[in-house]
Amino acid sequence: MTTSSPRSLSRQILGLAVPAFGALIAEPLFLLADTAMIGRLGAAELAGVGLAAAIVQTVTGLLIFLAYSTTPAVARFLGAGQLDNALARGRDGIWLGLGLGAIIAVIGWYAAPLLGTIATNDAAPHAVAYLQYSMLGLPAMLAVLAATGVLRGLQDATTPLIVAGGGFGLNILANYVLIYVLELGVMGSALGTSGVQWLMFAVYAAILIPRMRRHQVGFAPTGAGLRATAQVGSWLLVRSASLRVAVLATVLTATALGTEVLAAHQIVFNVYSTMAFALDALAIAAQALIGKELGASNVTAVRALTSTMIRWSFGFGAITGILLGVSAPWLPHLFTTDQAVIEATTAGLIVLAISQPLSGYVFVLDGILMGAGDAKYLGLIGIANIIVYLPALYGLALLAADASHVGAVAWVWVGFAGIYLTARAIGLWLRIRRDTWIRLGAH
Repeated sequence: MTTSSPRSLSRQILGLAVPAFGALIAEPLFLLADTAMIGRLGAAELAGVGLAAAIVQTVTGLLIFLAYSTTPAVARFLGAGQLDNALARGRDGIWLGLGLGAIIAVIGWYAAPLLGTIATNDAAPHAVAYLQYSMLGLPAMLAVLAATGVLRGLQDATTPLIVAGGGFGLNILANYVLIYVLELGVMGSALGTSGVQWLMFAVYAAILIPRMRRHQVGFAPTGAGLRATAQVGSWLLVRSASLRVAVLATVLTATALGTEVLAAHQIVFNVYSTMAFALDALAIAAQALIGKELGASNVTAVRALTSTMIRWSFGFGAITGILLGVSAPWLPHLFTTDQAVIEATTAGLIVLAISQPLSGYVFVLDGILMGAGDAKYLGLIGIANIIVYLPALYGLALLAADASHVGAVAWVWVGFAGIYLTARAIGLWLRIRRDTWIRLGAH
């Protein structure tokens, strides 16, 4: 077995992480473009789309396992020299995305009118329209997630970046025409985004189908492949759900503490989410590279990659933490003019800045264990993290209730960025410190 030099490892990591970062921000840009265009239609339209878009984001966030389960499986087969099996597993993941998307789309279409019981009277019809017509593109959206995972598993993160970038450009053009020229309003926005998702899927199909034919891989899925992807995906779904529970519990806690606390929390959380894209990019690189080397049974390379990426995670976290800490006093001014919210946001950003090295460590170890296919452990430890976090958050909420708005936001973020991330870090460290996660070969 050969061992890559540190410079070679760095090139491999950057070669996947940098374009992965670009592709990761494409989906938020889709929604941002929608929001900007719809905002000019009126407050009711914007409120309706905000509610419906939150539902679509939740669905895609929970089903991100279609990418995260496909990437390491394809990478393993690639490392084992079984490109035909790699493409077959990717094909099964794409079919699973299409199937789940079709089922959820039908449910979403007929359940959309229920939003009328949640939204205000003027926003309700826009929420219903946006959700229903967004469902038309959901099968393609989920298939695109899986196809992105296939190419990343094949060590190609550049093509997903190009496809995502092209889709973003087309989305702006299509939505402008449908919303303003054809005057379809909210419905036009959803139709434009849905149509672009199907175009993106068509591009991926045009890339992957010729490769499948060259390696004599059939187009129809196999039951075994679907079950394997769904089995891994179910545990990753549990992991994603645990993250959503933690985020929701934190938001509800901030809500109970008052308007200024909630407003400040939202700003801090948006900053956290933005910085998470870069950490996610490192995690994606870990998935693809670790999966490939495990498939090739190259233990030396696996350990070298693991050590390198852990060092990178702490280094990146330290750099971003310092930058965030320095900018904490003036960054809130970009989001609000309310002095109370500015002060509270600054406190939250300082806590977030201190936690950045820990955050980087958590994201990268998450990616390494995903690359190893250790989905069951990630699902179980996700449940354990919630069991630890929720009582701790309740205790911190009691402390925050007696504090000023500045202290309240600080306590909330001590909970999320301190206790919750620490619980995740300990759980991941307990796994990574031993070799039980290192399973060699194609499966």
